[in-house]
Amino acid sequence: MKKTWKIGTRGSLLALTQCGQIRDLLHEKTGENFELVIIKTRGDQQTDVPLWQLEGKDFFTRELDMALLAGEVDLVVHSYKDLGSERPVGIKLAAITERFYGNDILLMPKDKIQLLKNGALKKLIVGTSSPRRIVNLTQQLARLLPSKPEIETKTLRGNVNTRVQKLRNNEYDAIVLAMPGLERLAQDANAVKELAPLVDGLDFMILPPSLFPWAASQGALAIEMWQDHPQASELSRILASVHHTATELAVKRERKAFNDYGGGCHLAVGVAVMQTKDFFVHSHRGERDQDKIDKQFLEPSQQEINAIATFAGMASDDQLIEKVPLQLSFNSDNKDLFVTSSHVFKSLEKTSISASFCAAGTKTWEKLAGQGYWVNGCADSLGEKQLENFSRSHLLKLLRQRTFDWLVLSGEEAHSSLGPVFETYQRREKTLSAEFAKRIEETSDFFWTSFNQYQTYLQRFPMIKDKRHWCGLGKTYDAFAMHHIPVIAVSGISEFKKLTGHK
Repeated sequence: MKKTWKIGTRGSLLALTQCGQIRDLLHEKTGENFELVIIKTRGDQQTDVPLWQLEGKDFFTRELDMALLAGEVDLVVHSYKDLGSERPVGIKLAAITERFYGNDILLMPKDKIQLLKNGALKKLIVGTSSPRRIVNLTQQLARLLPSKPEIETKTLRGNVNTRVQKLRNNEYDAIVLAMPGLERLAQDANAVKELAPLVDGLDFMILPPSLFPWAASQGALAIEMWQDHPQASELSRILASVHHTATELAVKRERKAFNDYGGGCHLAVGVAVMQTKDFFVHSHRGERDQDKIDKQFLEPSQQEINAIATFAGMASDDQLIEKVPLQLSFNSDNKDLFVTSSHVFKSLEKTSISASFCAAGTKTWEKLAGQGYWVNGCADSLGEKQLENFSRSHLLKLLRQRTFDWLVLSGEEAHSSLGPVFETYQRREKTLSAEFAKRIEETSDFFWTSFNQYQTYLQRFPMIKDKRHWCGLGKTYDAFAMHHIPVIAVSGISEFKKLTGHK
């Protein structure tokens, strides 16, 4: 008779859902049979205080570890972020599954969002018990909200359903949860029956990792086994079928950085690492022993470049190209507007808005919020693929009750993989002062916000072709690569300034 492998799991809806998905994926890939064995953990039973205030550690794993080492189960599935850096002797990490989302997500009733827009909600009570979230929400959230309310956090514990129900019971104005957990629930038909009525009437904000980096390894699942299992070789082969190397590379960097800061559930530091193109984009933010942590950089690092530059090409310093807004109206009903810069705002003034908003980066997001708009998320200066990824989300489809239908608000000659482009501004060359022209000639390093900007300057100043060029990792980088022009990638203008010594 063919063996049925036993998967140890916690008993919460989320744990059962994600373990059931791993069971089905393993069966699909290997043809093997699996069954779930529910094991209660201390973290599931003691929900009255934040985890970081509890004595000891391994609140969600100890009982599962014991069952694994005792041979009561063959493998266990954990949310990787719940695993400490030190694991019991004899337990082997056999696979890390693919991570599709790592973000935190803020949920808020639509009627309270309207109060924000009207300026009637002066203080926002946000539910969370994570020290990392408490620090970063308190410091960063208000700038992304209409009317910039005071942010106050309040303890939130319990399983996903309990937390959302507390929001519906008006115990909080908003709550913050891990998006990957909700996403897994939204992919399961049975879980959706419970989740759908809970999220009805709620809107969302996908928190950008540059400002709100997630918990190290959030969104990845770790599958562990007993290394001395009687059928260890066969089980290792089976579990390897669901291992995802790219996710492993990213989350191991997150965990290493987190441990370098000191580690532990009390540490108020988020660490997000995203692989894009040939780079790993790092965002570390929070506090350690009252010291502020705020790092955004690319790996491999560009530190060896040693550039000392008087830079040009930044939008606020661009004295050659003027962007002239067009006061046009367009039909935005049930559209998802991707706002590429603040230069599109003139068109919004004459438009009846019944659409959702996403921004290219956090600066544009902040300006939209200042205009009274609720923004659902942003590409975080990493390009449109970030929004394409969100478009595939089962959770967002459930919250919105429809699929994404993008309309891109940008400038002339712009193109987008998301959908049609509506031209909201035109570029016009200005007359340059002799002083600025001399500055361009003497500049060694240029940071470009678009490839069109580079081409315009190149026409006027052919000598810049042989200078060093820098940009972020979005469409500008892609255009330089397509034209085979050497360019140095950075996480953004702040990293460029740091590396070039610009004050």
